[in-house]
Amino acid sequence: MDLKQLRYFVAVAEELHFGRAAKRLFISQPALSFDIRKFEDELGVQLLARTNKTVALTNAGQVLLDEARRLLLQASEAERITVRSAHGLAGRLRIGFVNSMLYRGLPHAVKRFEADHPSVEIVLKEMNTSEQVHAIQRMQIDMGCAHWGNFPADVVSTPVFSEPFVCCLPAQHPLAKRKKIDLRLLAQEPFILFPRTVSPHYHDLIIAQCVGAGFSPLIRHEARLWQTVVTMVEFGMGVALVPYTLRQVHDERVCYRPLQGKTLESEVRLLRRAGEAEPVAERFGEYLREAAHASRFA
Repeated sequence: MDLKQLRYFVAVAEELHFGRAAKRLFISQPALSFDIRKFEDELGVQLLARTNKTVALTNAGQVLLDEARRLLLQASEAERITVRSAHGLAGRLRIGFVNSMLYRGLPHAVKRFEADHPSVEIVLKEMNTSEQVHAIQRMQIDMGCAHWGNFPADVVSTPVFSEPFVCCLPAQHPLAKRKKIDLRLLAQEPFILFPRTVSPHYHDLIIAQCVGAGFSPLIRHEARLWQTVVTMVEFGMGVALVPYTLRQVHDERVCYRPLQGKTLESEVRLLRRAGEAEPVAERFGEYLREAAHASRFA
């Protein structure tokens, strides 16, 4: 049983006339009669009761008609989804993301993309950069939104956007009155920083920036999530250097101040397997870049 046989049968069953069905299918009537008879022989079932003047469905034919219509509809939908997927309009997209992406436009990008592409299902999985690299290599996610890193040859990264780090201070801190912070003034302050295992690159950059200012930071507390870092600052447990968009985690007990001079940048990159360029992933990347850019000016 194939789709052509089902289409031929449905046409005859709906027209109950071989001539009209043949015209509808753009084939000759003898060819259609031959194909229907062959179809019945293959099934071992009579589907149509024929006389010289009439064509009628048998009980078996009526059952098959309902199923044939359903199967043809499913086949048409499968074809439509396949074609749309090839143009980035359908399918499933599994995306890994670092926590800070929640403040860099990721939720907005997902909502807009799903609204514009209702046939695409987006699945988000929170992971640090290293976990995303491994998940991409194991084909557990289709793309990642991660920080900069040293990526293996089978993982390709492209930049989304970058932003400066700023100083996060308790609102009552004496330095909070300044418009900009000289990093050297934090030499005696307790720092809150994420563990090096979470992001070796940025952990080392922050340390290096402090060393470049003439001091080694006193890391008093460690936290894995940026929200936790900010919350600990709110409670007066220390100061921190955080990406600019973290200012959206606002509380009257905390403030954000830019650093004087050249400071390090927090860079977001899209990750994918080398050699793959899925249209749906490429299309989502465009939405994310737009949303991430807008988040800087929110």
